[in-house]
Amino acid sequence: MTKLEYPFLEKAVRDLKVGETVSISGRIYTGRDKFHKYFSDGGKIDVDFSDGALYHCGPVIIKDASGDWRVMAAGPTTSVRENPYEPDFIAQTGVRLIIGKGGMNKATLDAMKRYGAVYIQAVGGAASVIASSIKRVAGVSYLDEFGAAEAVWHFDVENFTGVVAMDSSGNSLFDSIRRQSEAALCEILSSRA
Repeated sequence: MTKLEYPFLEKAVRDLKVGETVSISGRIYTGRDKFHKYFSDGGKIDVDFSDGALYHCGPVIIKDASGDWRVMAAGPTTSVRENPYEPDFIAQTGVRLIIGKGGMNKATLDAMKRYGAVYIQAVGGAASVIASSIKRVAGVSYLDEFGAAEAVWHFDVENFTGVVAMDSSGNSLFDSIRRQSEAALCEILSSRA
């Protein structure tokens, strides 16, 4: 397992390969549909994503008795919805890690290759386990504008685990699995003919 610590420098990110398990520690930020649309429409971003991580996540967060934010669940959301925005976001912000589930399109993969970013597949269905890796809510942006699920949460994480599913060399685990599955299906169908 490769350990990544914020800031996520370009050389270390470019060394990551598809299928590699990573453990992420340091600052990550959430961002979903409303944030991406806001960015695309030219909205001013008050978060520095340079050498950072963007997590496609709509966490469940409450305030505890002391008034501090507490993360109850933080599973990944489906990343494909951000395909229209992600290539420009990567190009303009210098973000290095995109974390989510389900992968992204070729345009995003091409941007990752050009600018030195990777896509990390987080485990879907493990929202409470992932929440345990979030050690502190360091802040929140756009809470009033977007609501809690769509706000940009600033998380300090420790040993947040995922798999490199799209790398900066242009490889995609999703494409590889699709090709293998199609070949296996063709073999099964031809054996029945």
